[in-house]
Amino acid sequence: MQNIFNLTDTNELIKRINNLTPNTQPQWGKMNVVQMLAHCNVTYEMIFENNFPKPTGIKKLILKYIIKNIVVGEKPYKKGIPTAPQFIITDSREFEVEKNRLIHYINKVQQLGENFFDGKESHSFGKLTKQQWNNMLGKHLNHHLAQFGV
Repeated sequence: MQNIFNLTDTNELIKRINNLTPNTQPQWGKMNVVQMLAHCNVTYEMIFENNFPKPTGIKKLILKYIIKNIVVGEKPYKKGIPTAPQFIITDSREFEVEKNRLIHYINKVQQLGENFFDGKESHSFGKLTKQQWNNMLGKHLNHHLAQFGV
């Protein structure tokens, strides 16, 4: 698995993103390329923008004890895995804006480094190790970049 805190790996992810065009078609799934970029940005918005309400009650327990291991573990996502409602993009977005936002967020994570993330609380899963942050962010990006053949 790639290390999102490593500049070489970060540059490789950005290179893959730069290979996308507004006309790139998915190999599976329902999202178009702009929706996918905006979808990937939601993860970073949850980290840096704090504009989503934190889960509470039974939802919090389900996320922490059932979903967390799927998301932060090392096993790749399967095609067609269900998408949480806040990650579903239905409005219209601009390709270049979403692409540039994603690249900005990836660079920000790399520049802040693994020490910033080690023990940092996530929006949905509580405190995560730097490896769990790496797995979650890297695995999600890789899944969707592969979905679009880059």
